[in-house]
Order: sequence, then C-alpha cells, then structure tokens
Amino acid sequence: MKKRTRIVLASVLALSLVGAFALFGCSNGDQKAEEPQQQQQEPQQQSEGHEAVELQLFAANSLSKAMDAVQALYVQDHDWVTFKDTQYLSSGELNEQLAGGAYADVLISASKAKMDEAVDAGYVDAATRFDMFKNDLVMVVGENSELADKDFTLEDIATGDYTVAVGDDSVPAGNYANQALSTVGCYVDASGKSGSDISGKEGSYDGTPLEGKVNLQSSVGNVCKQAESGAVDVAFVYSSDVYRFGGVKVVGKVPADTHKNIVYPCSICTDSTNAEAAAEFIEWATTDPEALKTWQEWGFELVTD
Repeated sequence: MKKRTRIVLASVLALSLVGAFALFGCSNGDQKAEEPQQQQQEPQQQSEGHEAVELQLFAANSLSKAMDAVQALYVQDHDWVTFKDTQYLSSGELNEQLAGGAYADVLISASKAKMDEAVDAGYVDAATRFDMFKNDLVMVVGENSELADKDFTLEDIATGDYTVAVGDDSVPAGNYANQALSTVGCYVDASGKSGSDISGKEGSYDGTPLEGKVNLQSSVGNVCKQAESGAVDVAFVYSSDVYRFGGVKVVGKVPADTHKNIVYPCSICTDSTNAEAAAEFIEWATTDPEALKTWQEWGFELVTD
C-alpha cells in the first residue's frame, strides 16, 4: 500500500527551445529584462506538470478535525489536488453510503469488522488495505461534574450506581464499550456470550446492573455531549474524542484486554478513478513529519507494526 508513486514532470526541452527563439537577436539588456519574468513563471510551470485531481474521502466520524487539518497541510505543497467535501460518518453509515452507490476514493473505517464488510461487498480493493491508526477507549465525565476527581474502573460502572452513555450498534466505539461491559456483567450478547471477542452488537443491558441506565447515541460526538451536559454520569468514547470535542475529562482508561483492538483500517475504493493520487496522499499522510505531528495533536497514533 505504502508505495512511492511517480510524479509526472513537465517537458522542459520544448520550453527551452521556445525561450531560445524568443531571445534570438535581442540585446544583453533585453535578456536581463526577461530573466525576472522567467523566474516568476517557474512555479507555475511546475504546477502545470500535474493534472488537477479532486479526491473524495469517506472517513470515520472521529477523524474529522484531524483529517481536515492534514488535508489543509497537503494542498499547501500539492496545489493540483483538492478535496471534495469529506464525508465523516459512523463506520456503518459509510458502508451504507457506498452500498447506495456513493463515490469515494478512500475509505477509512473505525472498525475492522466494518472494513471486512466493505471488502466482502467489493467496495474497496483488499490489496490496498492496511491498519492506519490505533486508539484507546476511555471513560469521561463533564469537566464540571462532581465526579471529575474520581478515578473510574469498569468495576465502578458495574455497581449500577451511575448512568452511562454508549454508542449504539452502528458506532464502533459503542461496540468496543459493550465488549468491555460484558466482562463485568453489564452487557449480555445476543448469543449469551461475554468477553472481549463478542461483537458488542444486538445485545442487551436488561437483567444487569445497567438495566435502564444506558443512554444510546448514534455518534461518539453525541455520546460526549451526554457527559458534557450532565445528562449521564459517565460516557465511553475514544481518547481522541476528548481532543476533538472538549468539555469532558478522562476519569478512567478501559483495559485493552477487555475489548478487541481498536484500529482504523484504510483502503482505496474499488471504483476510484484517482487511485494513484489517493495512494500518494495516504503515503504522505502516514510519513510526512508535519502530518504525523498533526495526528498526534488530535490523539491518534499510527500503526507502525
């Protein structure tokens, strides 16, 4: 996936011949007068060596602020590239858009399972797939909450003393949270199983300490807002969401061994008409020092293994 792609260069020979004819018979003074104009034209000639490209990215909701910043960096030195309105939705909704015939050059999901579905459905080129980011699941409360000084564990949640906000089945962060909650007896999988390997979907909190105390939301942004506003005591979100939304404070990290690994797979879409340009952008986004710094500032860690 991370291959260096060739950059198309403009032909300088023809330009040199044109310049030679234009200067033929002119005085040295005329030549000097022409030099500044020629120097000013060089950057334009370099840009003209690239065909204009518009890229359409589909990316998980949680990437919105970081991806916008990285795209802005990219176009500064790649002025022949523009980004169409990047679609930031839950991973399930992104797949639904592709299923409905929507066009995209790149898909970045917050769920391995959702990317598996995209591969199986033929939406993306499996050969280009790789794990781009990893993330952590954390428990947060509103910054002004009376609970802001408490250190939370899953066992605290299992007491049933607190109301909780979790993403619904379409939100990968919610799936991971349900996996973790099942390990402390607060979520029952549809199959009756529990533990980090369950899907975290189509289960129930009924008959557990959290029965009637879970507020389901359709996005991690809404989950964060529930905690920020005080509508619930605690919310389960990604660590990057704290940087993205603010207004909340981390009061506990969910142990990594209680849920599946949180990774963001990336693939070039099968129907992309700009596959080479899309690959160049992804390559740059995962290697350029300024891009790497930007991801880190927004709480994302690149997968390096």
